[in-house]
Amino acid sequence: MSGDGDDWFESADDEPFDEDEELFEEDFESAFEGGGNGEEFEEDFESEIPRIDLGIEGLDEMVQGGVPERSLLAVMGSAGTGKTTFGLQFLQRGIENDEKAIYITLEESRDAVIQAAEEKGWPFEEYIEDRKLAVVDLDPIEMANSLTSIRGDLPRLVDDFDAQRLVLDSVSLLEMMYDKQADRRMEIFDFTRALKEAGVTTMVTSEASEGNPYASRHGIIEYLTDGVFVLQYVRSEFRETRLAVEIQKIRNANHSRETKPYEITSDGISVYQQANIF
Repeated sequence: MSGDGDDWFESADDEPFDEDEELFEEDFESAFEGGGNGEEFEEDFESEIPRIDLGIEGLDEMVQGGVPERSLLAVMGSAGTGKTTFGLQFLQRGIENDEKAIYITLEESRDAVIQAAEEKGWPFEEYIEDRKLAVVDLDPIEMANSLTSIRGDLPRLVDDFDAQRLVLDSVSLLEMMYDKQADRRMEIFDFTRALKEAGVTTMVTSEASEGNPYASRHGIIEYLTDGVFVLQYVRSEFRETRLAVEIQKIRNANHSRETKPYEITSDGISVYQQANIF
C-alpha cells in the first residue's frame, strides 16, 4: 500500500467468525436495511436525516432533497461508463462544501488517481497538501490478507482524519480475492458494516454483471448498500449507443425512477434530466 495514508492501516487482533453459513445466509439480505426493489420509496415521507449533494448536475435533481448523510452508496457499471469519475466528482463536491474526503483505490496508483482528477480541473494535489483529502492506493491481495485489521481500523481512521466522504474504487476487485461464495459474502458483509459504522458517507464502485447491468458481478453489494446508481450503455434499434443512468434505490429518499442519458466531458459527468434516451 502507498500514499499519504500509509500509516493508517495498522494490525488489529483477528476475531474468528463463529456463525455458520446457514445462519449467515438467513441474515445476509436483512442485516442491512435498504435491500429490495425500492417499492418502499413510492410514498412521500418526512425525514430529519441531513442530506448531501452528489455533485453531479442533473442527477442531484433526480434525488429529491439529496442523499442521506452517512449512507452507503454503490455505483455499478461496465468498463468505460464513468464509475471512477463519478467517485472523484462526489469527493470534489464534498471538498467544495468544506468537507474532508478519503479516496481508497484498489485499481489505480495514487498518482493516476490524482492525475485523473486534475484533468477534470479538480486540484487533488492541492487538497492533499491542505489536508482536505487523503488518497490511498492498496494492493487488493494485500488488502484481502489484512482485511480484518483494516475494517477494524476504519472507524478510527475516518474519525482521526475527520472525513465526511469516502470512496472505495472498486469493491469488485476485493470480491475477486475469494474463491468461495460464502467466504466472499461474509467478508464483504463485514467490510460494508465497518464502513457504515465509520459514520461517513461512502460510495463504492462495482463492476456490473456481464449479463445484467442491474446486478453487480457477484450479486452481493447491491443488497448491502442504502443506494444504488446504475450506469450502462443503451443501444437503440438504429444502433445508436448512449450512456444512461438509473437510480435503482435510495433508502430514506424519494427519487426519479426514469432512465436518463449522461455524458462524460472534460468537466466530469453531466446528466440530462430533461432528455429521454432516444
